[in-house]
Amino acid sequence: MGKRKKIAADARKEARKAQGFAKLQNCPSSPRKMRYVVDLVRGMEVNRALGTLKFCAKAASADVEKLLRSAIANWEQKNERKAEDGELYITKIFVNEGATLKRMRPAPQGRGYRIRKRSNHITLFVDTKND
Repeated sequence: MGKRKKIAADARKEARKAQGFAKLQNCPSSPRKMRYVVDLVRGMEVNRALGTLKFCAKAASADVEKLLRSAIANWEQKNERKAEDGELYITKIFVNEGATLKRMRPAPQGRGYRIRKRSNHITLFVDTKND
């Protein structure tokens, strides 16, 4: 690794030290459905986001709520203190497409229709607002 790349990598690593993050991989729902829920809470304060996710009617909101609780716990572990009310915010959250399982469904006249069972990966970062 060149010196310039090493300096940039060290700077990125230092910036991520104070952040709490969590990943959920291979979540068995389509990325499009998950993005509806993720767009609801992007940039919110974590307590408000937890309330929004708890009362959201979408099934994907339970996965995002569990992931958010994990990211908060990771932040508390890194900083060795409890998060105060109104301190933590969701800085970044995004959904990427995961592996797709291809299945066949019987169709009329001896044909078969292909079914794609999609999955996704969610990454969530929490940090304090003043950074």
